Amino acid sequence: MRAVVQKVTKGQVSVGEEVLGKIGPGVVVLLGVKRDDTEKDAQYLARKIAGLRIFPDRDGKMNLSLLDMGDEALVISQFTLYGDCRKGKRPSYTEAAPPELAEELYERFTDYLRSEGIPTQTGKFQAMMLVEIYNDGPVTLIVDSKRTSSL
Repeated sequence: MRAVVQKVTKGQVSVGEEVLGKIGPGVVVLLGVKRDDTEKDAQYLARKIAGLRIFPDRDGKMNLSLLDMGDEALVISQFTLYGDCRKGKRPSYTEAAPPELAEELYERFTDYLRSEGIPTQTGKFQAMMLVEIYNDGPVTLIVDSKRTSSL
């Protein structure tokens, strides 16, 4: 499971004219699910993101987490995070999970994030969405559940 995490002043996701999710300060998480991901990956990633120390303390040092700040998360499914561009001009998505698995783990991830105490909004799985991201800093990190020594 792979996430692009952006610290934001605000974020919003819409399908057509309908706003599905809207947050103030916090993070926007673009979430990709890989073929061999499991619930363990979803839980690991939610805990990791909830505890990432990417918000400034009183001294301006990145020392506080979403949990410390009481801020929100906006989670957007994004299978293109597993696009492989090494061959040719068209990305291959063979590493991305099939929709049934991806949706299940996307929902598990958001459930785990909420259980960590993070107010969480979402987009609509498999929809063409307009995502507005007001990146703060800018701070953007890539977190991958497979690049850890212990899950």
